[in-house]
Amino acid sequence: MTAPQKTKNRITKRSSNSISVYIRKITGSERDTSSHTVTLSISTADCCPASGLRMDVLETSKLVDEELYSRQLYVLDMPAMQRIREAKVLLSGLQGLGAEVAKNLVLMGVGSLTLHDPHPTCWSDLAAQFFLSEQDLETSRAEASRELVSLPLGLKAEPLTAAIQHISQGSPGILTLRKETDDHYFCDGDLVTFSGIEGMVELNGCDPRPIRVQEDGTLEIGNTATFSRYLRGGAVTEVKRPKTVSHKPLAVALLQPRIVAQSPQEVHRAQCLHQAFRALHQFQHLHGRLPKPWDPVDAEMVVGLARSLEPLKGTKGEPLDEALVKTVALSSAGGLSPMAATMGAVAAQEVLKAISRKFMPLDQWLYFDALDCLPEDGEPLPKPEDCAPRGCRYDGQIAVFGAGFQEKLSWQHYLLVGAGAIGCELLKSFALVGLGAGPSGGVTVADMDHVEHSNLSRQFLFTTQDIGRLKAEVAAEATHRLNSDLQVTPLTMLLDPTTEHIFGDNFFSRVDGVAAALDSFQARKYVAARCTHYLKPLLEAGTQGTMGHASVFMPHVTEAYRAPTSTLASEETTYPVCTLRYFPSRVEHTVQWARNKFEGLFCLSAETINHNQVLTSLAETDGPQVLTLLQEVLGILRERPQTWQDCVLWALGHWQLCFCYSIMQLLNHFPPDKVLEDGTLFWSGPKQCPQPLEFDANQDTHLLYVLAAANLYAQMHGLPGSRDQTALRGLLKLLPLPVPQHLAPNSPNDLKLAPASAEYGEVPGSSPPCCHPKDNDSNFHMDFVAAAASLRAQNYGILPANRSQSKRIVGKIIPAIATTTAAVAGLVGLELYKVVGRPRPLSAFRHCFLHLAENRFNRWVPFAPAIQKVSSLQPISTLWSMPSYSAYHCSPSQSLSHLPLPHTTRVTELVQQVTGWIPKPGQRVLVLELSCEGEDEDTTFPPLHYEL
Repeated sequence: MTAPQKTKNRITKRSSNSISVYIRKITGSERDTSSHTVTLSISTADCCPASGLRMDVLETSKLVDEELYSRQLYVLDMPAMQRIREAKVLLSGLQGLGAEVAKNLVLMGVGSLTLHDPHPTCWSDLAAQFFLSEQDLETSRAEASRELVSLPLGLKAEPLTAAIQHISQGSPGILTLRKETDDHYFCDGDLVTFSGIEGMVELNGCDPRPIRVQEDGTLEIGNTATFSRYLRGGAVTEVKRPKTVSHKPLAVALLQPRIVAQSPQEVHRAQCLHQAFRALHQFQHLHGRLPKPWDPVDAEMVVGLARSLEPLKGTKGEPLDEALVKTVALSSAGGLSPMAATMGAVAAQEVLKAISRKFMPLDQWLYFDALDCLPEDGEPLPKPEDCAPRGCRYDGQIAVFGAGFQEKLSWQHYLLVGAGAIGCELLKSFALVGLGAGPSGGVTVADMDHVEHSNLSRQFLFTTQDIGRLKAEVAAEATHRLNSDLQVTPLTMLLDPTTEHIFGDNFFSRVDGVAAALDSFQARKYVAARCTHYLKPLLEAGTQGTMGHASVFMPHVTEAYRAPTSTLASEETTYPVCTLRYFPSRVEHTVQWARNKFEGLFCLSAETINHNQVLTSLAETDGPQVLTLLQEVLGILRERPQTWQDCVLWALGHWQLCFCYSIMQLLNHFPPDKVLEDGTLFWSGPKQCPQPLEFDANQDTHLLYVLAAANLYAQMHGLPGSRDQTALRGLLKLLPLPVPQHLAPNSPNDLKLAPASAEYGEVPGSSPPCCHPKDNDSNFHMDFVAAAASLRAQNYGILPANRSQSKRIVGKIIPAIATTTAAVAGLVGLELYKVVGRPRPLSAFRHCFLHLAENRFNRWVPFAPAIQKVSSLQPISTLWSMPSYSAYHCSPSQSLSHLPLPHTTRVTELVQQVTGWIPKPGQRVLVLELSCEGEDEDTTFPPLHYEL
């Protein structure tokens, strides 16, 4: 049940970017290892991660498949990813923990992975080692794992940057961030530098300066008293400086460990765990085996060995927690998939830190335990006979929880919502622990998405052959292969209000619990509401880059799920038309403006207009947006291009319109020095005064815009395009800058449709590009959006987004890596043990948060549900009158059958008489809401569930 950070400082330099990882679980005697090593070399030139591996040693390609690793590249930069692709890793030890490390390293793209484990596969391995099966018994783990390790195949984070509102002159100077950048935050002591500032130019490109965060969110940035007066614009960017770390040798660290922990109590607990593991190693050396499962005699021997060890240096004489050591010894013979997943993710992340030279390595030991999964003080312990080996795939888990608990796991029927990265990891965990693997159990997985190429670097149940298939169906098949006793039912639909006729009373009456693996807080909120409605346990997890969380919500025991209000608001963010068109202040505004341009120019096709279908879609659009879209469409259709040069000329004219003429006209209406009636400048605060751009074919962004726009325009009219940038640059130098006549620029005071000088009719052969510029990197969609957004940002002095950032904003992409995903899935699995087992008190459950980049691992007890006592209850719609009860306690489990009625009428008949309600087909529960006399209007009470 406990596991240390397993690298034990055995990470050594072998050659350029070569790493050795020693994964050891306390096992039997060592054997000859020379013939039990296999090397897997991964080359993107030969295959992608899900398509299988070349097993011979190959020269690793230095190319990085940016689409495949797109989510990972948002967490790591390209140089770090290149180092990972060139790395050679030796992994020694292939039980459950080693399998998790191997899977994570392969998914994240290491160039070569050598597996070493001479020991034969045994039954207890199968509880956590998902590369092995019953057919591999007695075969060396390394050899048996080699083929399947290939199947799931096939660091520096983005710097924190925020826009500046104002900088004062003084000592210290005070920097105010724009209000729109409230999602950015800095910490005291952070080093920052500046760019794009007008006026106080002394700060631009200065050496990194330390900051101090004020209570109001402003930043002290040092002495600016002698600097020029700040005018406008600019950005402040956090600067990370490299840090040199050193570690003690293993022999020294065993006696004087530096332990990662958050509090003195955690440090002391980790030190006791350190001694417990040293004692277990001694026990194994003396007896050639681990302590027998839940054997009190063996456990006391381990405690005695721990007591006899010399004290750890630097422990200040704290007493050994002998009860903790005994508990570790009692359960040490087991092997649990969730523990392997959690610690395997941490170990793999440490390997990647060493390879990529990004993020802070552990210093120097991390001990993590989930002993809260075991019986609490005063509760009966598992019996040794119930935990003895059965010769089955769950022996490692039975050694910890017993055969009775294993049988209970097999009866469960769970709903998993989401078959993405976390969903795949959870399905693997369900297969290994045997959740629903009995005749009456099962797992239902709901997901309507299809497998994409970018999924394969994290969602290890999928291969290249599955691209385009429905995730739920592929995941169900792959999970069944992991454990043929587990029946997984795929449902390829959303879980939302439109499918409540499917996910209704009948469905939830057969479900024992729900696991949510979703990437939207809106979706999580809805699923959580359904769990509350049906009083079902909810296990939930999410990640963002190297950060992740796992939570558990138990009816009557923990508080209900509550989505972060700020995050919900950000998911629903829409920007006013005037902000996007005239007053952008954030990079998100420029990207959304570019996305709108893409759709207006290239998604409203001539064919659509010819058939008058555009009127239907525009009828529900705001007036200014309608005018803008129609103007752009008129400009597209007025003159049909005949050659590539016509397309280039059209694109050049559009460049002039968007980034020069429209800005000039806006400044004619609102000059830079315009003053409002109250004496303040019009261009102040979030309103950044724009500047027109001058076209220059030698500037890459200018050229890319014309190249992308001309190719998209050519596609619409069935003409061949061109990717030759050199030829395009030469052509542009010959063409005169056009004055756009087919699109008249608008101002905020003059939103009128430009008169057409020519009529438009049928445009045969025209076809619009797909309206999803994030889908394909080779079709110019994202090129257009990225270039347009960057130019728009230059107009307004906004720090532009690069192509990767633009793609992330357009697609609302969440940065992700395999290690964080595996870790949170493991943490969910640990809470699953508690949910499925006997009723547990609140103190047994844990919410979890981790930050692998900063080595933060927090677990805490959830809040209890709110309990409200009222003196009088009155159902909504006044279905009946109720007598008053003094201090009547309304619990969530209270049903109508417990409430006195003034007559013998059936509840359903009474409700139908009063409200006209008729039960829907298949409805099995009537839910009644409560209101209470004398309570505040915003007081909420749990619903009453009446079974029909």
